[in-house]
Amino acid sequence: MRSYHHLFRTPEFTPLFLSSAANVAAQTIAGLALGTLVYRATESPLLSAVSMFGPQLAQVLGATVLLSGADRLPPRATMTGISLAFAAGTALMALPGLPLAALFAVVLLQGLIASLGGGVRWGLLNEILSPTGIEAGTGAGADDKGGYLLGRSLFNMMSGLLQITGYAVAGALLAVLSPRAALLVSAALYVTAAVVVRLGLTPRPPRAQGRPSAAETWRTNALLWSSRPRRHLYLALWIPNGLIVGCESLYVSYAPEAAGTLFACAALGMFVGDVTVGRLAPPALRPRLGTPLLLLLAAPYLLFALGPNVPLAAAAVTVASVGFGASLVQQERLMTLVPTQLTGHALGLHSAGMLTLQGLSATLAGTIAQLTSPTTAMTLLAAASLTATASLAASSRRHAPDGSDLAPSGGLS
Repeated sequence: MRSYHHLFRTPEFTPLFLSSAANVAAQTIAGLALGTLVYRATESPLLSAVSMFGPQLAQVLGATVLLSGADRLPPRATMTGISLAFAAGTALMALPGLPLAALFAVVLLQGLIASLGGGVRWGLLNEILSPTGIEAGTGAGADDKGGYLLGRSLFNMMSGLLQITGYAVAGALLAVLSPRAALLVSAALYVTAAVVVRLGLTPRPPRAQGRPSAAETWRTNALLWSSRPRRHLYLALWIPNGLIVGCESLYVSYAPEAAGTLFACAALGMFVGDVTVGRLAPPALRPRLGTPLLLLLAAPYLLFALGPNVPLAAAAVTVASVGFGASLVQQERLMTLVPTQLTGHALGLHSAGMLTLQGLSATLAGTIAQLTSPTTAMTLLAAASLTATASLAASSRRHAPDGSDLAPSGGLS
């Protein structure tokens, strides 16, 4: 596969892409609206951060009991149900007078449901863009192995662009309407995503046999965690990224009137990183980009120790977010380490673990900011991310047979 336009000639890629776009737009608008709603009511950096990133905290529970369903449930029906559940939950949070405790209960329930969604979506993407699927849609040869990385980079780029647009739209909605009205717009977008999935995708059988269960989830998690290269890879996917999202969770309390601008700049940087890694970087160079990109992800946030004004903060956030492109390199390696029937579970474990760390980091960041200041919290989390990246890279080099960091080896064993 040589270019992005081949992707849209692959059957079912377009409806999956469009439904994901609607979901991203809904999440973006709902996140800023909810964070603003809670901050206006409480003036608490901690509660504001948890309201925006709280769903991620429930991912760890979903990763331990639900993930086996990523490969054992029919993708179309599952994705439709998840979008409708999010629509209902988001509309519920828009109700006037909803107690704060009830609001947070809905937030955490959404996170539990979402823990299944990542595995289903990315497993289906890998299935659609497998050599067989690509050949059916584009005439590409069966030796074309780059489908998933190219497709995931396009999804990430779409996510970045829609976050830029979504935060701008959310900011405008909050200026002329109210956070609750913005939440209703988000709910409508979730319904749109469900309709696109239901009408645009064909029913596919599950990739793996058997019924989903907590026991099967635990067994497969243990299997995926059983080798050192995969453990290092998962930790590198989760920890540095999660800590920086903790920094992002403080945008509202750092600059309440310019939070949308900072979020949009972060999305722009992520877009640049995804284009660079997914489309421009030569295949031979990509494996060497993981650690440098993770270091770039954290280093600019050290500037927040100086309390920069909004333009300088926006520039630092943009440059740093280019480093999110590291996840594409790491996911490409992950796909070489798991068999097809477990790709959904493996990608779901990545997604759930990453989002869990993001939620925990947002809570940690909010707690530190509550006790000190947002600038102190952002600086400390950035330093922790740099330390985690350096430690993981050093550890993986010691154990990799060829000396490369996070080198893949073997299959599931």
